[in-house]
Amino acid sequence: MIGAPATKPANDNRFYALDALRGLAILAMLLSSEMPFGANSLPAWMYHAQVPPPDHRFIPLPGITWVDLVFPFFLFSMGAAFPLALGRRLAAGTSPWEVAMGILKRGFLLAFFAFFVIAIRPYVLSDHPGAGIWLLALAGFAILFPILARLPGNWPATLRWAIRVVGWSAALLFLSWVRYPDGSGFKLARSDIIIVVLANMAVFGGLLWLVTRQHLVIRLGLIGLLLAIRLSNMPHPLGGWVTDLWKFSPAPWIYQLYYLQYLCIVLPGTIAGDLIVQWTSANPAIAASTSSFSSAAWSSLRRSTIALLMFALILVMLIGLKSRWVTATPLIVFAMCIIGWLLLKRPATPTEHLYRSLFNWGIYWMALGLVLESYEGGIRKDKATVSYYFVTAGLANGALIALSILIDFCKKRRGLRILIQTGQNPMIAYAGVNNFITPLLALTGAAGWLDRWADSPWRGFARGLFVTLLMAIVTSFLTRRKIFWRT
Repeated sequence: MIGAPATKPANDNRFYALDALRGLAILAMLLSSEMPFGANSLPAWMYHAQVPPPDHRFIPLPGITWVDLVFPFFLFSMGAAFPLALGRRLAAGTSPWEVAMGILKRGFLLAFFAFFVIAIRPYVLSDHPGAGIWLLALAGFAILFPILARLPGNWPATLRWAIRVVGWSAALLFLSWVRYPDGSGFKLARSDIIIVVLANMAVFGGLLWLVTRQHLVIRLGLIGLLLAIRLSNMPHPLGGWVTDLWKFSPAPWIYQLYYLQYLCIVLPGTIAGDLIVQWTSANPAIAASTSSFSSAAWSSLRRSTIALLMFALILVMLIGLKSRWVTATPLIVFAMCIIGWLLLKRPATPTEHLYRSLFNWGIYWMALGLVLESYEGGIRKDKATVSYYFVTAGLANGALIALSILIDFCKKRRGLRILIQTGQNPMIAYAGVNNFITPLLALTGAAGWLDRWADSPWRGFARGLFVTLLMAIVTSFLTRRKIFWRT
């Protein structure tokens, strides 16, 4: 039974599969932004399904690719983290009101990040960056550390306050001084839309979990209400108060009702997070040590088969929906779900019960998404269809199971360490690829050599993979040194 997370966490253990899922999402997001375009384009399945090569112009084609999974996987992991992070604060004695204020503060920091990270981006600062622009981009990246870095609690309060003041003052000076290619300065209309959506999800998702943390039925009802609002706004609505509400925004630069559709991914994530909290509380010994996973009743072959099945579900869904095998895909997925249900029968340990519960919810979300798949002319990320939200939420549940098996049962935590550590520090990776790695490569001359070498589609992909790996290494290094950003 979900809906009443533990009042006191059993320990401070992290569910590393959730970090790995977040790290996988952010690194895949960075990699997708480094793909070669134009004449050196890769196959269509290496890009967003609605911006296919060679022109990469928006076409409302039905289908999704792996690139279309990265953002919903990140949103799902954000939702799953709410019960863990906010529940820990509640268990420590923090009042719900104080937790709510913390949620609003996080939303403010993400909103600031959305405006500042785009303002310091090299190719926003200039159409043809030179050494001065690269150095300015590096300076902008450095400014974010005194603003967002988690400062040790044993430092004097005056020192921590002074560091924050220096950071915020530098940021305000930067925004007031800098000019862009069109001659303009700072604009509220200039923001990173991905982070704007994340800010909305952090606020609304966090607050909704807070008020429904002991009432799962109400949370599911809110998902139904969001779905009803979304379905009432087809491309040619008849009008009415729902349409008026949909279009209304007191501050369109930071909030639009449209963004709240993504709660259909975040709120399913919170259900997964509740299950993880219950698992942690059900058996402290298991939660405290990965070595205790060896006590599981299922055999190693069975666990490995479950992990492979979870990854295969993602692959089948991507291939089938992109190829528009609209009858065969649900049938194959249904058969795979039956196999998964049989493999996950008779769980004997808290961990096995967790996997079974995650899988059951994953089946539900995928089934809901597949039933709705034809409603808006086929699943799409842009503009997102309702089937997209639920299909991706279901696949995220499967990915979480597979990663957990790899980390905890198969002892692959060391091999996935770079994903885990990146997932623990995602915003550094997000900002750093444009404002640290790219400027350094340009200033050292390595960027020119890489561009000349990447003269074919797959060499271009290798270049993007190299840049992404560099950022992952830097993020992993900072995480090991306990340098985190509070977002």
